[in-house]
Amino acid sequence: MRSVSKAILGFCLVLHLPVSMANEYGSPAEAIAMVKKAGRLIRAEGPAAYAKISDPQGQFVDRDMYVYVTNMQGVILAHGATPKVIGKDIMDIQDGNGKFVMKEILQLANGKGSGWVDYQWPNTVNKAIEAKSTYIEKVGNVVVACGIFRK
Repeated sequence: MRSVSKAILGFCLVLHLPVSMANEYGSPAEAIAMVKKAGRLIRAEGPAAYAKISDPQGQFVDRDMYVYVTNMQGVILAHGATPKVIGKDIMDIQDGNGKFVMKEILQLANGKGSGWVDYQWPNTVNKAIEAKSTYIEKVGNVVVACGIFRK
């Protein structure tokens, strides 16, 4: 009986392992939820919300996901993972394939107002260049974004 219990326990652990590994990365639904939560905070508090969004230990950083906010000229107003980039103009930054990521984000913001942008970017967790998708929403005169690394 004891060996049967160990076998069942081992089987349950094996079944749980992929779920635990999958949880290392954020999901599309989680990225969208973080953007919407940050958008609500910005609507409620205005620019005062940027300090909360820029707190690396705060509610807008989760595993490989972080929220950032830019103005419509591509200047970072808030950044959950790297607050030292606040105030930087990222309009001309390109990904590993030469894509002008911010220009595409602003086109989407000025067009549909929300959606996904795909590009290559350094993973903040493992530092490797990886495929990333970022969900954006235009909130008033700013863009709120949160990306996920695609696995």
